Amino acid sequence: MIDTIKLAKLRLSPINVRQRPDDQLQIPQLAADIAARGVLQNLLVTPAKKPRGTYEVFDGGRRLRALLLLAEQGAIDASAFDVPVKVLQGDDSTLTETSTAANFQQLRMTPAEECRAFHHFIGDSGDIDAVAKRFGVTRRFVEGRLRLATLAEPIFQALAEGEITLDLAKAYASTESHDRQLLVWESYDHQRVSADTIRRVIANESMMASDPVALLVGEERYAAEGGRVDRDLFSENGDRWIDPEIARSCAAEIMEAEARRIGEETGIAWIRPIASNYPHGATQGLYRVQLPQPELTVEQRTRLTEIADRRGVLETEMENEDLTDDQWSALNAEDDRLDNEACAIENRAPILPDTYKARIGTFLILQPNGEMQLYTSFYSEQPIREPDDENANESGDDEASSEDRENTYPGGSGTGREPDASPDTVAPDGKPLSARLYDELAMQRRDVLAASLLAEPALALDYAIFCMIDQRSGHHEATGSTISADGPQDPISGDMPQTQARAYLAEAHDSLAADWTGHDDIIARFDAFRALDDDSKAAWIAWIVAASLQAKNGYRNGQIPLHNRLATILDIEPAQWWRPTSENYFDRIGKSSLLALLNDIDGPALMARHATLKKSEISASCHKLFAGNSVVEPEVRDALIAWVPDAMRFPDIPATANDDAGDRISGETADDHDFTASDDEGDEAASTDEESEQGEETISA
Repeated sequence: MIDTIKLAKLRLSPINVRQRPDDQLQIPQLAADIAARGVLQNLLVTPAKKPRGTYEVFDGGRRLRALLLLAEQGAIDASAFDVPVKVLQGDDSTLTETSTAANFQQLRMTPAEECRAFHHFIGDSGDIDAVAKRFGVTRRFVEGRLRLATLAEPIFQALAEGEITLDLAKAYASTESHDRQLLVWESYDHQRVSADTIRRVIANESMMASDPVALLVGEERYAAEGGRVDRDLFSENGDRWIDPEIARSCAAEIMEAEARRIGEETGIAWIRPIASNYPHGATQGLYRVQLPQPELTVEQRTRLTEIADRRGVLETEMENEDLTDDQWSALNAEDDRLDNEACAIENRAPILPDTYKARIGTFLILQPNGEMQLYTSFYSEQPIREPDDENANESGDDEASSEDRENTYPGGSGTGREPDASPDTVAPDGKPLSARLYDELAMQRRDVLAASLLAEPALALDYAIFCMIDQRSGHHEATGSTISADGPQDPISGDMPQTQARAYLAEAHDSLAADWTGHDDIIARFDAFRALDDDSKAAWIAWIVAASLQAKNGYRNGQIPLHNRLATILDIEPAQWWRPTSENYFDRIGKSSLLALLNDIDGPALMARHATLKKSEISASCHKLFAGNSVVEPEVRDALIAWVPDAMRFPDIPATANDDAGDRISGETADDHDFTASDDEGDEAASTDEESEQGEETISA
C-alpha cells in the first residue's frame, strides 16, 4: 500500500545501497525533474527507532536527496510536502536485499531510446531549453541526442541494435551531412574502425574552427560570405568549417589590407602576408638583411672595459685551491652575472636605417591564436651593399672585411661567412654553422629523404633511371646520387647521433627478401633475384636508391636541388623524422644562437627566461623544450615540436615542366594548394596530413 509522509520526517537509512557522493549521483538534474513533474515513483521506508514518528529511506536515496535539495533551495516546504512511500518492516539484512534488488533491476534507457524521446519532446514543443530544464540536463546534451536521432538510418539502426557504440555514433554525428556519414559508413568495417578515425575522415577537406585562419576571419564574416559550419556536439575540438576556401579568401583580404597599412605606415618596401607563424620556403631566393647595431655609447664602452678587468681578476681568484666551495660558487656567480651583462651590451637591439626601408621587406605572419604579427627578420630581393663597401673594393683591397661581406648572399649575413652562404648554412642568429655540424645535419637530412623514398618505389625507379641516362648523356649537373650502387662518400666518418630515419633504414634493409644473396655464384644470385616477386624487387630498388643518396655535393656546403624536388613530391616534413637534441645540435651552436632561436619561437619572454643561464643549461633546456617535454603554452609547444634548422629543411621546388606527370607521381593537383602566394614569393604548399593541426599556407600578397 502506498502512503504519504511529510518530507521533514524522512532521513536516509545507513543500509541504503547508494552511498556515493551527491556530485556522482546527478542530484541537481533529478531535482529539476522532480520540480517539473513531481515524484513519479514511491520511496521504500521503514520506521526509525529514534526519534519516534520518523522513517528511514532504504530505497530511493537519490529521490530523497533531490527533495531535500529542493527544500534547501526554497522550492518546496519540507514540513508540508507529502512524499509517496511504501512502508516495509524487517531486519537490516532483509531490507538491504530489497534495496539492492530494487536498484539492480532498474533498466536504463539506451542512447537510441533517449534520442527518440528527446526528438519526440522537441517535436511537440520546439523549445530545447525547456526540455533541458524539464529533464535536468544541459542544452548541449539535448542537442547531442537530437543530432544522434537524425543520423543516417543505417547508422542509427546499428546504434539502436547495439552493433556500434555510442562513441562511434557520436563520431558519425560530428557532421550533419548524411552523404558524408554514409560514405564513411560504407567504406569502413564499423566493428574495427575507431571513433578517432571516423572523425578524421569526416573532417577531411574541412577547417577546424580553432584554426588560425578561422580565428582571424571570425564565424560572423565567414557565415556572411556563405560559409557553412558543421557543429561538433560531441568533441572538445570544436566545430568544423566545411567551406575552407571561403575562410582563406577572407583571410587573404584581411592580411593583405593589414600588410598595406603597415607598409604605408613604416615605409618598408614590401610586406607579404603568410598564413603561418613562420615564413619557411617564402624566403627562398631572398637575402636576409643584417641590420646594423647602434654605436656603443661612452658609458657602454667604459662598462665593457670594467667588466673585462673584473672578470680577469675573478679568473685569477678562482684558481686559488684554498677556496671553499661556497667562496668559489660566489665568485663563479659574479662571473656569470658580468658575462650576461656584457652579452646584453654587445647584443644590443639593431636599428632599421631609413636608407634600408625602400630596399627591404618582411612578412606578415599569422600566429596560432589568429593574431597577425610582423616577422622580426628583414629580407631584400637584391644584395644590399653600401656605397662605402663598393668604394673599398674598387680601391683594390682584395681582403674584404667581415663588414664588407654583409648582405651579399642569400639567406642572411653573419660576420665572416662565405659569399655563397645560404639560410641552411647559418644558425638562427645569422652566425655560420661549423663545418662539422653542417656535414652532420646534411647527412641526417639525407637520411630523412632516403627513409621517405622507401615508400615510393616508382619514384625511386624514375629517379634511378634518370640519373643513369642523364650522366651517360654527358650532362654534368649534380643528380645527388651514386646510382652505380656504391655507397655514398659521406663528408665525415665515425659514430653519428642515432635518428629515427637511420633506424628506419636499417629495419627496412633487415626486412628485405635476402635469400638470393646467399648463393656463391653470380649467375645463381642473378637467377634467384629474378625469381623474386615484383613487390620484393620493388622494395630492393627503393632501398638501393635510398642507400645511394649523397649528403651534399662534394666538400662544398649547399643542398642538392634535385633532392629538394624529390622531397617536394614526397611532401616530407622533417620534424616527423628528426628532432634537435643537445647531442646533434644545441651543444654545437653558441649561446647567442640558442637565445636567438628561443626569441624566434616565442619572442623575448622565452628568451629572457634563459638569458641568465649558462650555455650548457640552455642546451639542456632546449633539448626538453624541442622534444615537447616541457610545460609551455599549447601554441608555443606546437612551434617547438615543428621547428628544425634550415640545414634540415627541404625547400619547396615546384614542377617547372610536364606538370601532369608530376601530379601522377605525387597524387596531388594544383587545386590541392589553395591560398598560396605568387611564385616570386617562394610559396609553400599547404600540408594535407590528416594529423596536422594547422596547414602552412601562404596568402598572396
